[in-house]
Amino acid sequence: MTTIFAIILLLGAIAGAPLFCIVGGATMYIYHFISNVSISSAIIEMCRLANAPGIMAIVLFVLAGYILVESKASTRLVNLSNAFLGWLPGGAVIITIVACAVFTAMTGASGITIIAIGALMLPFLIKEGYSEEFSLGLISATGNIGLLFVPSLAIILYGMVAQVDTTQLFIAATIPGIFLCLIVSVYGMIYARIKKIPTIPFSFKKLKKSLRDAIWEIPLPFVIVGGIYGGFITVGEAASLTAVYVIITECLIYREIKFMRLMSIFWVSTIMTGAILCILAAAMGLTNAFVDLHAAENIMMFLQTNMHSKYAFLFGLNVFLLIVGCFLEIFSAVIVVAPLIIPAALAFGIDPVHMGVIFLTNMQVSYLFPPVGLNLLLTSLRFKVPIARLYLYVIPFLIMMVIALLIITYWPDMSMWLVDFLGQRKELIQM
Repeated sequence: MTTIFAIILLLGAIAGAPLFCIVGGATMYIYHFISNVSISSAIIEMCRLANAPGIMAIVLFVLAGYILVESKASTRLVNLSNAFLGWLPGGAVIITIVACAVFTAMTGASGITIIAIGALMLPFLIKEGYSEEFSLGLISATGNIGLLFVPSLAIILYGMVAQVDTTQLFIAATIPGIFLCLIVSVYGMIYARIKKIPTIPFSFKKLKKSLRDAIWEIPLPFVIVGGIYGGFITVGEAASLTAVYVIITECLIYREIKFMRLMSIFWVSTIMTGAILCILAAAMGLTNAFVDLHAAENIMMFLQTNMHSKYAFLFGLNVFLLIVGCFLEIFSAVIVVAPLIIPAALAFGIDPVHMGVIFLTNMQVSYLFPPVGLNLLLTSLRFKVPIARLYLYVIPFLIMMVIALLIITYWPDMSMWLVDFLGQRKELIQM
């Protein structure tokens, strides 16, 4: 019976059934046929979502992201980055990385970044002398490079699901995120030197114009990042501030979004938020079902039996998460997988905050992994490039990111140094 039901769920997923239906169906089956616990337990667990910390942050950051996408904020961001960094060797590469990182962090999704920023940057990179192969590989690799920066929706969601302090996660993810950006930037600078790509002369006039054009958008990341890192505002308050500020700047100051269009953006962002919350509610019920089945204890026992050191566990975890990330987008992976690996990580003495950085970095790298890495699919779809060719284009970037992932995994101080420096470290809870 279980095998038949699993096949039905698999066929439903292949046919494109909504994820919350798949997860909810699995939850109901486990409760009714396996654990012999009342299905009402799952419903009660789902209702806890309404009181979950950070729930409003998801709603408001999604709204702010959609408003930014619909405005000309991405164009102003690229122009500003070009004026600041275009004079450096590989300046166009650095501009692409900065633009993608900021936009992904603000919108919460690499798909939006590849469509919005990638469409701007591909002609720009080719015009500056970079090959189409390099440019497409760069856009694919950096489409989600901002997932580790404030106010990343993935970090907020992970903190909620794994019950880890979100502020600590934001602080811990900062240096690894910068490290990933630096590695790709150095590669771009070396590439530019080898190909003798000319730099853009610095122009104070262009810098002044780009600053004037983006004058109302420049303060936002500094206020949000400084407020969260300084402990002046919570993540929920940062989300409220972001949404209000974006509405005022894009609708009232720049006047790029009319009232009726704003209403349609509210509608679209509400649908996206509803989809996320439906999946989250179903997954909370499924997680509770796994708890009743002692799934976490069984996974931990398996890992402890077959992997006798923390380093072997981390390596196996990296491989597992890279595979998971190829088939699940990051929000689904966080919701379904994160609660199951946290107990095992604690048993091996891994700080839950460092575990969060490892998890999110794995998801970020997995978007580049053949055969179905999400960034590969989106780049192929957006720029009409055969995905088999993209596999070749992203190889250098994939190698660099895997090396960076291993460094982040096995050097916990990279993640935890800033947390300790700011006095945010909490004691590790042993399971």
